[in-house]
Amino acid sequence: MSSMKTALSMSLLALIISVGDGVAAELKPDAINAASIASIKTEKRSSEDPDPAIVRLQVLLDRAGASPGVIDGLAGENVNKAVAGFEAMNNLPVDGRPDPDVVSRLEEDAPIPIVESYVVSAGDAKGLVDRIPEDYGEKAKMQSLGYTSVAEKLSERFHMGIDLVNALNPASQFAPGDMVWVVNPGPPRKGKVKRIEADRKTGQVLAYAEDGALLAVYPATIGSEDNPAPSGKHKVKGVARMPVYRYDPKRNFKQGKNDKVLTIPKGPNGPVGTVWIDLTEPTYGIHGTPEPKLIDKVGSHGCVRLTNWDVEELAGMVKPGILVDFVDRSSAAPK
Repeated sequence: MSSMKTALSMSLLALIISVGDGVAAELKPDAINAASIASIKTEKRSSEDPDPAIVRLQVLLDRAGASPGVIDGLAGENVNKAVAGFEAMNNLPVDGRPDPDVVSRLEEDAPIPIVESYVVSAGDAKGLVDRIPEDYGEKAKMQSLGYTSVAEKLSERFHMGIDLVNALNPASQFAPGDMVWVVNPGPPRKGKVKRIEADRKTGQVLAYAEDGALLAVYPATIGSEDNPAPSGKHKVKGVARMPVYRYDPKRNFKQGKNDKVLTIPKGPNGPVGTVWIDLTEPTYGIHGTPEPKLIDKVGSHGCVRLTNWDVEELAGMVKPGILVDFVDRSSAAPK
């Protein structure tokens, strides 16, 4: 237990994971499935092109319960934090580096292909919307805030960045009947969460079981300088799936020129995404996002923001009454 409680140090956030000399290999399904994460090393540089080895690493981390957020094949802080989370979950020294022990444990899942084929269904093309307006007043006039394309819908279902979906399927129209390539992040994490930590320093949500074991780790946006998250201990009050969003400029924040209470319809592209985990602290919750690639890169209005798939997974493991502790750890170990 002591090594599991080793710090997810802020020094990890300065590391950038890269591959070889930084030149990305050709992005093909076979290249990803055959990539070696043992070739990955930490350096203060990264490539703008998705790399097969990074895609593989992100998928294996996701399967293990250490979410990298969006699987995009790009090095960055969320990948480093996921490696650190995996190390903490497995009682390994926490340094955020994919060393031989990390690689061997992750590759235990290697027989399952990283990239697999998927046939677009008729249902995948249903419920789409033309666009998502930025103005809340315009959002309130819509019936739903669904996906704007089949590619976007598939990107979230398979935890992928939209750019990676398009890079793997450059000629696809994503029409029903089309075969496309997607990654396989594995089934949602199972278990019963007893306690949640929202670490504002590292930008992470850590979910613990009753015996103190770390069940899952997620990259998170936790408040901002203008709208800080609450401090101290709170509890889960309830869970709402596909929630509508009540915008109240007097109680929450001011968006654009909207100065009246608005009801924003449900949908994955709504302000709080697909799930709202309500907290006993009024107006605060843990929720999804319409912009998964911005997790821990852009501030929130005080709440805890995860990718839609991560908050859906977390919601499946929580019940009303569990503790949510907002902390500011850097080098201190989780308690």
